[in-house]
Amino acid sequence: MQTKNNLIIKTLILLSLCIGLYADAKQEMLNLYKNEKYEEACKLGFKNFSSYRKNESFVSLYAFSCLYSDYIDRLSIPIATLKFTPEGRANSAYFSVILMQKKLLYHALIDGYDITSLNLPTTDYIFSKVFDLYVALGEHKQRKTYVFNDKEDKNTAYKLYVLKDERLSKIVVEEFYNNISIKQHIYW
Repeated sequence: MQTKNNLIIKTLILLSLCIGLYADAKQEMLNLYKNEKYEEACKLGFKNFSSYRKNESFVSLYAFSCLYSDYIDRLSIPIATLKFTPEGRANSAYFSVILMQKKLLYHALIDGYDITSLNLPTTDYIFSKVFDLYVALGEHKQRKTYVFNDKEDKNTAYKLYVLKDERLSKIVVEEFYNNISIKQHIYW
């Protein structure tokens, strides 16, 4: 009887420690996100995803963290799991548009697939802006580099090109403000 009670006590202590660790992970991810440490938040969310996969606020926070750190391919699982609330479904649709645009633009730039006749939804995310600007070109001869001016901000421009690699080519979007490079987004 004594060993059974000891086992129960040890199990309860271990369980409470695990619950405490999960609560800390969720709060830590939120703090990282608030402090704009999106890549760290994305990695922490990925590490703890299985524990929170049914918590749509956690999944959405994880997905936005990954989006803002340019890990667009990590959106696929949140897209599939965000389905139980109106907010979750709206976030899923938002992430779906961006992921689809990334896949289509990659296909166009790498394989020469014509996407200029597509009429798709859009978002306010930078990749959506670049996608829309690329599609607006219409039929054209493929280039090594594309430079687009932002329609809403005359001081902002984007440079789009492919970074060739032995294994996997990447799409690069450089953001410029007043002709000064302010951020480089690399997508694979």
